[in-house]
Amino acid sequence: MPRKPKKPCAFPGCPELTEGRYCPEHQREINRDYEKYRRSKASKRRYGRAWKRIRDKYAAEHPYCEMCFERGIIVPTEEIHHKLPLSEGGTHDRNNLIALCKSCHSGIHAKRGDYWGKHEG
Repeated sequence: MPRKPKKPCAFPGCPELTEGRYCPEHQREINRDYEKYRRSKASKRRYGRAWKRIRDKYAAEHPYCEMCFERGIIVPTEEIHHKLPLSEGGTHDRNNLIALCKSCHSGIHAKRGDYWGKHEG
C-alpha cells in the first residue's frame, strides 16, 4: 500500500517535511511543554517509572490493538489504556489495561469527553 506524502511540520516557521503533525525535533518540544505546563501534578505522580515498565511489558505481550483485533483488523499497539481511569479509582492492574491504536484510544476519550472538558476527573 502506498504511503501518504509527507507534509510540512505544523510548528510555525519549520520547513521540515514529516509524516505526523510535527517533525521529531518539534514533537519533543511540544511533548515537553505539555508535561511542564498543561499536565496536572497529580497525573505526573500516577504515571512514573513503574507505569512505564508495566506499560512496556503489557505492550510487548499485546502487540496489536485489542479493539481492532476483535473486528478482524490487525493494527499495531500504540497506547496502553486504563479501562477505569486512575482518577476514578482505577489501578495499573493488568485486568484494568487494554492495548489500543491511537484511533481507538482517541475514540474512547472522545466518547467520554475527556479532551473537551465535558468530563470532570
